[in-house]
Amino acid sequence: MGAAEATDAVEATDSSGKTGATRALGRYGEELATRRLTATGMHVLARNWRCGRAGEIDIVARDGDTLVICEVKTRRHGSYEHPMAAVTPRKAERLRRLADCWLDRSGTPAPAGGVRIDLVGIVLPRRGAPVLTHARGVA
Repeated sequence: MGAAEATDAVEATDSSGKTGATRALGRYGEELATRRLTATGMHVLARNWRCGRAGEIDIVARDGDTLVICEVKTRRHGSYEHPMAAVTPRKAERLRRLADCWLDRSGTPAPAGGVRIDLVGIVLPRRGAPVLTHARGVA
């Protein structure tokens, strides 16, 4: 395979327009976020849970008697906006609908502590360890 074909293979996109490298970065960030959430005592119930065309929840977890819908955003240092700016009002509404869908499809009753939307933002510096920020109740 020549250099041009190798580049084309690496840059191939999926139906969402993401390249293989972007998907790998997202999976890495979700793994870091899962470790952080479990280290703080949360119980992860699902990862990358899809509800048809409504979208995907990165992480579904329990924090005591609260259901947590966690959005994970991973960025390389200096690229795009900071990950903590990722949950817009529109995105928050979509996550609320996805939480309802998860409760309905899982057969889980509404938790006593309600539903909370969290964001884990991860910045990967050029050198050194990733910087994780966990914001609780962002929406």
